[in-house]
Amino acid sequence: MIQIFAHRGLHTHERENTVAAFLAAKAQGVDGVELDVRRTADGALVVHHDPRCEGMAISNTRQRELPQYVPTLDDAMESCEGMLVNVEIKNSQDRSETFYDETGELARQVVRHLQQINWSSRVIISSFDQATCVHARSFDADIDVGWLLRNVDLASAITQAHILGFTAVHPNFKELDLAAMTLAREMDLHVNTWTVNSRNALRAMIELDVNSIITDNPARAVTLVRGTSPD
Repeated sequence: MIQIFAHRGLHTHERENTVAAFLAAKAQGVDGVELDVRRTADGALVVHHDPRCEGMAISNTRQRELPQYVPTLDDAMESCEGMLVNVEIKNSQDRSETFYDETGELARQVVRHLQQINWSSRVIISSFDQATCVHARSFDADIDVGWLLRNVDLASAITQAHILGFTAVHPNFKELDLAAMTLAREMDLHVNTWTVNSRNALRAMIELDVNSIITDNPARAVTLVRGTSPD
């Protein structure tokens, strides 16, 4: 059965990447949620998509100075009990970012923390940054690691993911086709695709039999994938 992940929680009803959004997604009957983790100036792991929050660069701001709606990773994971969680590590050399960790310390901290709170068997670590995925794999041989992909040669990326020992690739659904799915299967890789919202796109991904769908419309995905209405 294809798994359904609510993108940043049920952000169409609650503020994205918040405890409320994760709890609302759980009520929709999804298999899991996708969330984004960053590190503050004082070393706290918090959940937020953008590098800035209300004008403050998270990497340069202490955790207690952030708005209360920004959850710590601990608070987020607690609210996700009973679901799977796709933990995207936001670590990029993109010019829009305010920080890039090239040492692997951020990945190490995230992986170690998930181990400590007994979540490592119920998560998949993902990142657009290949080096971050490599670091995550090096710190835990068993934790699931998925490489987020966009605007790349999928065949080459799938082969690299296999060589590097990743568990999955996470391509944009618009770039996914039967040839890529076949190659991923041959390489023993899961395919978790994003961000699949329309009925036509969902049906196309169901036809390809992807492993997971990350969506902004979990109710629609639940209906189409399972053939039933959400609880």
